[in-house]
Amino acid sequence: QVQLVESGGGLVQPGGSLRLSCTASGRTLNIAVMSWFRQAPGEERRFVAAVTWSGDTTAYADSLKGRFTISRDNAKNTMYLQMNSLSPKDTAVYYCAAGRTYYSRVRSTRSDAYSYWGQGTQVTVSS
Repeated sequence: QVQLVESGGGLVQPGGSLRLSCTASGRTLNIAVMSWFRQAPGEERRFVAAVTWSGDTTAYADSLKGRFTISRDNAKNTMYLQMNSLSPKDTAVYYCAAGRTYYSRVRSTRSDAYSYWGQGTQVTVSS
């Protein structure tokens, strides 16, 4: 089993930045790919970004490219999401996910590619 714990969420003003962290524990050798999804009130969970455990491949939701950057630090078993130029539309619960197999960049955007999920961290963008 793999356990995932997100942190770094909070309240930020429009135009501000936040960095989310997701720390994995347990059978981390099983992890091939990690990702961020988000879910706004009344909406379905949507893909944000993904990175392979090796770090050589990343994927982003088209609408978020240029503002969000995903990275990982394998020595710390931690993945990050740097979010810049935040707007109220970015308000959501952000979830970390980990998968045991990396199939493709396209497949990594689907929630069914992931076996493990964190509890989520709330990000609120408001003045």
